[in-house]
Amino acid sequence: MNWKDVTFDWNQARAFLVTAEEGSLSAAARALGQTQPTLSRQVAGLEAALGVTLFERVGKALELTETGLDVLEHFRGMGEAARSAALTASGRSQEVEGHVTITSTLTFATNYLPEAVAQLRQIAPGILVDILPSNDVRDLRRREADIAIRHAQPTEPELIAQKLGEITAHLFARADYVARLDQPVTPEVLATADYIGFDDHAQMVATLASVGITIRRENIRAASPAGDVIVELMRKGLGISFLTRDMARKHGELEIVWPEMPPITVPIWLVTHRELRTSRRIRLVYDHLAGYLRGLEI
Repeated sequence: MNWKDVTFDWNQARAFLVTAEEGSLSAAARALGQTQPTLSRQVAGLEAALGVTLFERVGKALELTETGLDVLEHFRGMGEAARSAALTASGRSQEVEGHVTITSTLTFATNYLPEAVAQLRQIAPGILVDILPSNDVRDLRRREADIAIRHAQPTEPELIAQKLGEITAHLFARADYVARLDQPVTPEVLATADYIGFDDHAQMVATLASVGITIRRENIRAASPAGDVIVELMRKGLGISFLTRDMARKHGELEIVWPEMPPITVPIWLVTHRELRTSRRIRLVYDHLAGYLRGLEI
């Protein structure tokens, strides 16, 4: 589809967005304060304008088609931008106040959330942010946090989630450690190397196996759930671990161990609970994080 040639009504796009997120026309109609027939006509109008089918009816439920999923990702960004622009233009973002708790892994919280919060302070100084770094998945349904950044798609139907991109990780080590390995570096060579793991040793063994490197638990000579600790262990020359390129660039002594290895990709999901529909502060922070995280090159 050539998106430059497509024109559509924003009300139709909003109807589609909310229907996709709520899972039904009736729920979307309640969320938007409209009638179900009106919403149905708007979604049908968008399908006609785009020349595609966005939903399929499965029993009493609506399911997005493959094209609908693709369109949803485009329109989500537009929706976030529209809400942010409306708040900024009216000055209302300055008036939004209250606490919002964000949870993510230790590594993500340390390396990416501080800048996001610094930018948020300029937009909405009345919002008080608590960052809850944890490698355990917090239960948003029990309000253990308001917003979560996760690396797996949530399965709870009452949660709202969108995939924002992927983290790409490679194997890094200190340059002199790489030089001590037999050359050229191959999976067989790496099978005898020392590794620095995270808190789940079995997962690291399995991840390495997925790219053809077979190690045993004993190869993981040190480990930590904290990304900064892992980096420091790598900088001491104690072994190999996964790292993103942007994190490695901060430490010139680290280099890629096996350039031919296919990178490991980890999805980034932004997740919240249904209060997103009624809470201005959660909506503002959620949209800000979505825009910020989409712009990262990790």
